[in-house]
Amino acid sequence: MSDFIAVALIWYVAFLFSTVCHEAAHALVAKWGGDATAYAGGHTTLDPMPHIRREPFGLIVIPWLSLLASGGTSMFGWGSAPFDPFWQIRYPRRAALMALAGPVSNFLIAGIAGILMHVGISYGVFVIDGNPLVTSNDGAFLEGAGMFLSVLFILNIILGVFNLLPIPPLDGYSVLGLLVPERAFLKMLDFARSPGFSLLGIILAYQIFPQIVRPVLHIAFYLFMLPLAG
Repeated sequence: MSDFIAVALIWYVAFLFSTVCHEAAHALVAKWGGDATAYAGGHTTLDPMPHIRREPFGLIVIPWLSLLASGGTSMFGWGSAPFDPFWQIRYPRRAALMALAGPVSNFLIAGIAGILMHVGISYGVFVIDGNPLVTSNDGAFLEGAGMFLSVLFILNIILGVFNLLPIPPLDGYSVLGLLVPERAFLKMLDFARSPGFSLLGIILAYQIFPQIVRPVLHIAFYLFMLPLAG
């Protein structure tokens, strides 16, 4: 039981940190682009409390329920950062950059976690384990640190890829504003605001996501192991 609690706390801290960074990145880039809605609500901070107050269900209830249901092997939840929809209509490309900032923050976290694991391996602090990616034989603290970095690496790749799916209401749909003509994108936004469309989008995303994320994770694991070969 104590092992489960320790693993659950590692998962939750990694999830909360990653999600808060994701939403804070949205809020910060929106502020840079002229929309101070999230900034005024205190969402440009890495302090989790403003984010939890906005989404207590997505950041506390569902993550813990999903963790318990999976036996401590995965976690699901969500956060959100408010923005002005009229600002998005006036500046769709700025809004697209705001949307892109969240997944980019996840990939940056995954990259930093990967670098720290490699540094730990090179100094003999961590050893390759496979599940999680690294562990340590030098005490519970370092063993927990290895698991935390491993979870950060895997979780943030999953979060980044999932949110980049070009399906509303995910970030990837808004990121299309960088790729399609502005007039066409505004029509796409109107279409996505139809009642029930976001729910259908989430259902579709969860249907296709496993087929997309598996090869991405295989590539990520290969790139992680490549510098260690030989």
